Amino acid sequence: MRSSPHRLRTVRALFGALITTLATVAALLAATAPARADTVVCEQFGSTVIQGRYVVQNNRWGTSAPQCVTATDTGFRLTQADGSVPTNGAPKSYPSVFNGCHYTNCSPGTNLPAQISTISSAPSSISYGYVSGAVYNASYDIWLDPTPRTDGVNRTEIMIWFNRVGPIQPIGSQVGTASVGGRSWEVWTGSNGSNDVISFVAPSAISSWSFDVMDFVDQTVARGMAQNNWYLTSVQAGFEPWQNGAGLAVNSFSSTVNTGGGGDPGGPGGPAAACQVTYGTSVWQGGFTADVTVKNTGSAAVDGWRLGFTLPSGQRVTSAWNATLSGTSGAVTASPVAHNARIAAGGTQSFGFQGTYSGTFAKPSGFTLNGTACSVA
Repeated sequence: MRSSPHRLRTVRALFGALITTLATVAALLAATAPARADTVVCEQFGSTVIQGRYVVQNNRWGTSAPQCVTATDTGFRLTQADGSVPTNGAPKSYPSVFNGCHYTNCSPGTNLPAQISTISSAPSSISYGYVSGAVYNASYDIWLDPTPRTDGVNRTEIMIWFNRVGPIQPIGSQVGTASVGGRSWEVWTGSNGSNDVISFVAPSAISSWSFDVMDFVDQTVARGMAQNNWYLTSVQAGFEPWQNGAGLAVNSFSSTVNTGGGGDPGGPGGPAAACQVTYGTSVWQGGFTADVTVKNTGSAAVDGWRLGFTLPSGQRVTSAWNATLSGTSGAVTASPVAHNARIAAGGTQSFGFQGTYSGTFAKPSGFTLNGTACSVA
């Protein structure tokens, strides 16, 4: 039986409307799809990079119970936090996000450590997500040391308690109150046996805030617990849970350290030297080695250097020598070991690493030395 022209036109119109609807739905799904899948970290001291410039760390050190963090585009959430520890002792862990260096793990492109006297401002913002049924504090940590160290324990820890839930208290004892950043705080001081601690405790929970880290650093210097020739090594935001804690979140975090004051111009936080990078490789099927030479083409020595670069997709670091590498894929920062921490004016330092790759091998497209772009030889 032959179809009529009217019926054919109707079918074509319906088919065209269906195609248009499907295209619209596909466009909406593409527009609302996440930029990337969230990354789950369950290793005891595992970490990952977010925003290309901050490190999210699991940092479980006070318990053997499982703990996992899920890194998001702007922060992280604590997705598993089993077990509990006594509330009159240390917490279970410190899942957190940071700018700077923590036990040789340095965030990509950071200009920390920076000498306090060279820092003009250190603006930061934080947004927390809280839960019930847990004992914890929401703690923003600022670390200071007499040397520009990137490993181990620093001399003084500044803790900003944005919230505390349960029968917990800061290290030491309360020594008074203070107004910092336009807010009132309880001030506690003490020692945990490894470092001095000064804590600024909010009288009621703060969910989000934008402030200058240096307001708290200045208070600490004024109280004799640090000096202006010391170094700011890292700023961190996270939680110390004693009991449970799943669902706690840092919704967003930002940290910038602006330098340009006095101090040693060749030291961390001073003007960055001009630089040139030579990146030589030996490549075989599925694997490679990279030999990297960093040349200081400026007129002042660079101490505590950090070389930032991004590995192309599919590449992963398996081992390194003459440097400590933070991250194994994507954004990576190379930091010196004890014997090569200084690059003299006109001098060089070299390091290398081995890795694997999939697909077509390529070299990183750019490098930064202490935050300043380098030329590539």
